[in-house]
Amino acid sequence: MSEIQSMRLDKWLWCARFYKTRSLAVEEIGKGRVTVNKANAKASREIRPGDTIDLRQGSIPKEVIVRSLSNMRGPAPVAQLLYEETPQSMAQREQLAEQRRLAPEPADALAALHAGRPTKRDRREIDRVSKDHHSSGWGNRWSASIDD
Repeated sequence: MSEIQSMRLDKWLWCARFYKTRSLAVEEIGKGRVTVNKANAKASREIRPGDTIDLRQGSIPKEVIVRSLSNMRGPAPVAQLLYEETPQSMAQREQLAEQRRLAPEPADALAALHAGRPTKRDRREIDRVSKDHHSSGWGNRWSASIDD
């Protein structure tokens, strides 16, 4: 790509298209979601070709090896030449994708709890129970005064 010897971590993550903006890269680094050579890093950390970077994009962990540096953000095919994902990382990503594919749909659990809108019969039962509850005791009073 070029003869750059080192560059800032946040800028490289942006150039390699892991994050849409440098400020997002800085935020993720600040949260501790990005490490360089298994050590916590700051956004200003200088990286060099051969460094190993562990990062998370959303819930997907990745481990990449820096292959080259670039001062400008280019198209995705060019950005992919800046790094190489490790085989362990690819296997882990595929395993997580398979787990997500086989996991039950979260909406199905909610649907089982709530069968939708109440039917007319359900609504009448709710009204009857509600009326019985409010017709006795303090529930039917509009004020707390004592009547004679």
